[in-house]
Amino acid sequence: MHIETLKTFCDLVDSGSFSKAARKNLVSQSAVSQQLRALETRYERRLIERGPGLPVMLTEAGRLLYSEGKAILERFQALEQRLKQNETVISGTVRVATVYSVGLHALPPHVKQFLTAHPQVNVRVEYHRTDRVYEACLNGTIDFGIVAQPLRRAQLEVVLLRPEPLVLVCSPEHRFARRRKLTIQQLSGEPFVAFDRTVPTRKAIDRLLKEHRVGVAVVTEFDNIETIKRSVEAGLGVSILPQNCIRNEAKARTLVEIAFSDGPFTRSIGIIHRRGRELSPTALAFLELLKEGLGTP
Repeated sequence: MHIETLKTFCDLVDSGSFSKAARKNLVSQSAVSQQLRALETRYERRLIERGPGLPVMLTEAGRLLYSEGKAILERFQALEQRLKQNETVISGTVRVATVYSVGLHALPPHVKQFLTAHPQVNVRVEYHRTDRVYEACLNGTIDFGIVAQPLRRAQLEVVLLRPEPLVLVCSPEHRFARRRKLTIQQLSGEPFVAFDRTVPTRKAIDRLLKEHRVGVAVVTEFDNIETIKRSVEAGLGVSILPQNCIRNEAKARTLVEIAFSDGPFTRSIGIIHRRGRELSPTALAFLELLKEGLGTP
């Protein structure tokens, strides 16, 4: 079996589309179909379920080939990269996936610093929901991910970074706006703009409120921090957000940041990558820069 055929098969599964897999491998859709049939002929097993209008769904044999094939491709790509470059040369591409609240606010200065030091490097940053970041790490489509409230999983390595402070945020017209500090108990009964229940930061904030026996009135929930900020600006309610994410709004006075006198309260941030994955010298260099720039506990 040619390594190109295995790559095309894995790209087909990752993208869920014959046309996308064809474009990624610079071949026609019919070539993708032919390579799939060649694999099925070779192993005398159907790899993908057939049927009009069906998405790309793997059979049991297909799942086995995909899982083991991804590992083979990663090892082969790492081997190629090591053979093509000197171990001390920082070049090539680093692929990172991150949640919006970290990637949009904490990451850009460090990407700029890394590219300034290594202009021959390409840093590809993708923004996803938390579950998609974990999935990309496990599938090997990225070098590493950056998430809030990282979970410990057997297949993943976690590098904890410095925790981010959480602060109360309100509109300039809110009665809290003139306060420099508040206790968390003073939020009892307040209209509250929250993260979606599936977002790990929401779960951390819920635990914090429960620990202090504070009940807020959740008026709306969003999975995007930018939408939460706009809602607070519009006066829909207050919120608890990572301090780093509201610096621009606080400076512009479109939002007011208030510290907790009974704090500090924080959320954890971590870098995740698949256990056993051999990171390239370039990815390792970027990882070290992030650990230095974002800090470790």
